[in-house]
Amino acid sequence: QVQLVESGGGLVQAGGSLRLSCAASGGSFSRLFMGWFRQAPGKEREFVAAIAAISLYSPTYYVDSVKGRFTISRDNAKNSVHLQMNSLKPEDTAIYYCAASNRLIVAERSTDSYDYWGQGTQVTVSS
Repeated sequence: QVQLVESGGGLVQAGGSLRLSCAASGGSFSRLFMGWFRQAPGKEREFVAAIAAISLYSPTYYVDSVKGRFTISRDNAKNSVHLQMNSLKPEDTAIYYCAASNRLIVAERSTDSYDYWGQGTQVTVSS
């Protein structure tokens, strides 16, 4: 059983930056496909970014609205994944969730592809 704990959320002004972290325990981290999702009030949970399990390289994936502003990375030595968020906008305000999948084939943008979820961390961007 994999446990995920997010940290790093907070309140920031538009144009600012935050770095979210997700610490994983209880599984073979290097084999996990990791993703970040977010959910704003009254909206469905949506895909933000993902990074594949470790290989020669780990492909990354982003929703179009965050490309060029957000960067996902993983630190296998520390069993953690990070989401660096720059040039934040008020529309980025949401609860951000870390997710993990141990499946061989992952539809990275679908919540159904992930087996484990963190409790979420609030990100609020003021205008």
